[in-house]
Amino acid sequence: MKKRKVICIGEALIDRIRNKSNQGFTDFLGGAPANVACALRKLKIDSTFIGSLGNDDYGKKFITQFDQLGVNLDFLQLDNDSSTRVVNVDRDQFGDRFFSGFEKSSNSCFADEVLRKKLLEKEILSLEKSFLEIKYLVTGTILLSSPISAETVFFLVEQANKFEVKIVIDLNWREVFWDHASFSSEISKAGRVKLIKNFLNHANVLKLAKEEATLFFEDENPLLISQQLSNRPDVIITDGKNPVLWYINGLQGITETLTSQKIVDTTGAGDAFLAGFISKLISFGYPSNEEEIEDCIKFAGVCGLLTCLGEGAIDQQPNYEEANKFLGSLIS
Repeated sequence: MKKRKVICIGEALIDRIRNKSNQGFTDFLGGAPANVACALRKLKIDSTFIGSLGNDDYGKKFITQFDQLGVNLDFLQLDNDSSTRVVNVDRDQFGDRFFSGFEKSSNSCFADEVLRKKLLEKEILSLEKSFLEIKYLVTGTILLSSPISAETVFFLVEQANKFEVKIVIDLNWREVFWDHASFSSEISKAGRVKLIKNFLNHANVLKLAKEEATLFFEDENPLLISQQLSNRPDVIITDGKNPVLWYINGLQGITETLTSQKIVDTTGAGDAFLAGFISKLISFGYPSNEEEIEDCIKFAGVCGLLTCLGEGAIDQQPNYEEANKFLGSLIS
């Protein structure tokens, strides 16, 4: 049986994005793993989201969105004692966003910090059955800032290894999450980097931004980064509108990216890129030569670019037909 499904593990949260007028905010559903799960469904790939949401209005909105797109929620956790996290997102004049903090909560922690291993263990037979059909497990690094969620991520990675599921890690360095968490606020920046870098040894595919490559590896060469990790993963380094650097299947190269004067908001662009890349790997198999790798990266780039042409991450993600049509218009 050919495996064609993807599990995405991590945070689903609200991006409260500052309006262009700077007079208030608009709320959008977001969170990197949630974004990837939704983008994959739009690209005709079956996805499952595993995360913890507050049993609140925002949590219900997420469930509605996931259901509309057909994201599997068999292992979603709803927590009555914590709220869905709301992230304040500011934008500069170029549309690039940066996190400026979180909305205060009456609870001691946010729901994404309490993804519980014991609840998954209760469903271990269903989980194992699910893993039989999973090709890739996608996760970030934000949940590592919480010991409860971190334990669960390691448990799921262990399950993935048992069923020969490939691990895709998006190195999502967001220091504000670590500053806020009661567990990790006491850990030095060097300690945080070391903890995350150790986790990256589980990766079969590693995606990271240029500044993350510099911080974690003191290098921007994807081959040399791969050699620093025990699994020798394929490595993809993005840098906004600048070329993508990659080391994939033993080959190394650089792929130019597409850009547009119509960019509104870059929130979720990297997640759409990753979903586009994974969808190619599942639909057409792992690329074996430079031309096939270029095709994968270019399709991923189109998915990222189209997501930037409006506000919010999930709403703007292209479907399979839209991405292919746009790509075809560039070739013709």
